[in-house]
Amino acid sequence: MSWAPPVGAFVEPQLFRHILGHVPSPVTVVTAATAAGPAGLVVGSFVSVSLEPPLVGIFIDEKSVSWPPMSEAGSFTVNILAHDQQELCARFAKSGGPGDTASKFAGLTWWESPHGNPVLPGTTAWLDCLVRQVQRLGDHFFAVAEVVGLGVDAARPPLVFHRGALHTVAPSSEGPGERG
Repeated sequence: MSWAPPVGAFVEPQLFRHILGHVPSPVTVVTAATAAGPAGLVVGSFVSVSLEPPLVGIFIDEKSVSWPPMSEAGSFTVNILAHDQQELCARFAKSGGPGDTASKFAGLTWWESPHGNPVLPGTTAWLDCLVRQVQRLGDHFFAVAEVVGLGVDAARPPLVFHRGALHTVAPSSEGPGERG
């Protein structure tokens, strides 16, 4: 028999955050080509939604000033950061207002995805996505998007966020779908 709290029980936000911090999360920078130029933000909640069709989801804080112009673009690219890209994470994590997107891309060489979105250099992988649905859930927006292009550099282990800090995942010697 499993235990469940009584219906209507209060969940203390700090405890909730602490417990969820025990679940490693990928570190991603979501980028888009907006009317004002390239834009991007760090998204720590990135999930696979479906294989058929290929759908992913991102959760964006409702207070984000970068997201509104990005949401109007109709597409975005999820850049999965590699183990040595902590500096890139910090660059895109800062929030300086809607007009601050230029500083995030200053001096950064990037290329355009098939839908014109910035693909950042040196990432573990990237997924070019067409937005299918955006819904407000609690204090976040949940954007579901169809993957229409992608690439991977399997030699570059990803950066993950776990227990309040950035970590590297050790590369596996196994190929896709293999188990020891």
